[in-house]
Amino acid sequence: MITLKNVVLRRGTKVLLDSASTVINPGEKVGLVGRNGAGKSSLFALLNGSLHEDGGEFTVPAQWRLAQVAQDMPETDQGATDFVVDGDTVLLAAQAEVAAAEASDDGERMANAYMALHDAGAHDARARAQALILGLGFKTTELDNPVDSFSGGWRMRLQLARALMCPSELMLLDEPTNHLDLDALVWLEAWLQRYTGTLLVISHDREFLDAVTGVTIHIENAKLNRYGANYSKFEDMRAEQMELQQASYAKQQEKIAHLQKFIDRFKAKASKAKQAQSRVKALARMERVAPLLAEAEFSFEFKEPANLPNPMLALQDASFGYPGADGAAPTVIVRDVSKSVLAGQRIGILGANGQGKSTVVKTIARALAPVAGEITEGKGLNIGYFAQQELDVLRPADNPLEHMVQLARECTAAGKLAGQSTREQDLRGFLGGFNFSGDMVKQAVGSMSGGEKARLVLCMLVWQRPNLLLMDEPTNHLDLATREALSIALNEFEGTVMLVSHDRALLRAVCDEFWLVARGGVSPFDGDLDDYQRYLLDEAKRQREALKAAPAPAAAAPAAAPAPASAAQRKQDAQRRQEQAERLRPLKKQIEKLDRSMATLAEEKAALEQRLMQALAPAEMAEAGRRLKQVGDQLAAQEEEWLSLSEQLETS
Repeated sequence: MITLKNVVLRRGTKVLLDSASTVINPGEKVGLVGRNGAGKSSLFALLNGSLHEDGGEFTVPAQWRLAQVAQDMPETDQGATDFVVDGDTVLLAAQAEVAAAEASDDGERMANAYMALHDAGAHDARARAQALILGLGFKTTELDNPVDSFSGGWRMRLQLARALMCPSELMLLDEPTNHLDLDALVWLEAWLQRYTGTLLVISHDREFLDAVTGVTIHIENAKLNRYGANYSKFEDMRAEQMELQQASYAKQQEKIAHLQKFIDRFKAKASKAKQAQSRVKALARMERVAPLLAEAEFSFEFKEPANLPNPMLALQDASFGYPGADGAAPTVIVRDVSKSVLAGQRIGILGANGQGKSTVVKTIARALAPVAGEITEGKGLNIGYFAQQELDVLRPADNPLEHMVQLARECTAAGKLAGQSTREQDLRGFLGGFNFSGDMVKQAVGSMSGGEKARLVLCMLVWQRPNLLLMDEPTNHLDLATREALSIALNEFEGTVMLVSHDRALLRAVCDEFWLVARGGVSPFDGDLDDYQRYLLDEAKRQREALKAAPAPAAAAPAAAPAPASAAQRKQDAQRRQEQAERLRPLKKQIEKLDRSMATLAEEKAALEQRLMQALAPAEMAEAGRRLKQVGDQLAAQEEEWLSLSEQLETS
């Protein structure tokens, strides 16, 4: 297991961990959370050996193999599949040994080398790599494309696939969902749930953390606080702790005030001097409860739109795509869409990767012209558009105030001010509401973090007072607190929202209807996000099976996404799933009960092991040893039962 005991970790002059201790048991899946700058990535650097502790004790089992996503952008003309296969370090070592054995002309060594190569999975390495690539959203036609032919976000997906390809006992994932669409995210969740090693993940996606992790380690005040629960349960447990701490602090402050009042009143009286002195000593000996230092909350709101046209816009036989180069025919991705967007609607736009979600949004936002048909806008339509690449259009050399001044000039020229003040002092005040205060309004945007840039884009969007919000993956660089603030602001927004996002918590909180972009069309999606996730997993499974069946996957024709089922078919499917869920509910309850029990036993086991590392009296050591054996036996028995029940669940 991984142990940190009184660890001190510094970056420069900043102390990130101070006498921090925790234990991570083999096979645990841990979410690492904390404010930006708390030291999450630095802890990862400690675990992977690129940083060393400045004090205390830190151990990772020497035999554990590590997998993590390389942060550099790969620049190579190597094919995507070969690039991912090279992530299998065991296979690479086996291939190197085969080459050395053949060169040595040693028959026994060659036999052993070929056996090791077989054990490393050389026979199906390409199929395994391609399953990872397809699961992360690539097309079958792209499996052997050169790595440097992909954009930055897609190359980072290949780095993720390479990390998943690597055999490991310990995996470190730092914001793995940032470059993923919802379909790839759902696939990654399912893959990580099957991962048998120890996993540590940093993420700002609460549903991803809930689905993947069962332990949460919170970095706060340079300490590591371990909770045997996923993120949502951690929030509840921490809220209870904070409430208790605040109550204890308030109670102690009352006691201190009472003692101090007695001391101040009687310290000069000879008859009471002795009692007063005893209270001075009691006050000095008292172990103070720290006041609750809650994290600074961030909130904002969209101003009431100046007007609300209804409908906002109407699509009549509209087709979406890209114009052809040099007079060539345009590329049509989505065709023949006839829909209206009404005032107050909150629409989530769903669809597997590459089906055209962003193209539809870009066209409505006027960033692209419709390939065919008409888009009729309501009078007074004011679009606020947050694009996936919005951070890239910020000017690195300019500061937030200069961005706001330039925006005010552009809106004035276009006659779109809607009553906002353009005075510099008012613009400074507006920036302050988005935590850009003091010297930050003069800080070059190029030196800011991704989260700070995203906050600036939100600030500029809100200032324009839109009545139609088009948001394409707005949460990619936002921390949990800012995501929560965005969710609240969108819920209170009086205009219309059209949202593309892989953040299911945001989609659930904001959207009350969904459009599905699939097979070149747009249709209503009658189910909820759980239905959609099942649809995506079924599609991923279909693609994997198609790949296995194809003798030459690289040359295979691209697989089209299945057409959305009819409303009647979806209703039957939902009813069948509900019946199956009712049948399996007792089994799932037993498994959940065992999960909780095993987590409790694992914590007790870790505590006993920690205790036995200390100097104990012989009787205490014997008792702790006996209890450790009992806990180990119970844990082993429950694990066997859990495996048996899980197999029953999978085959049902």
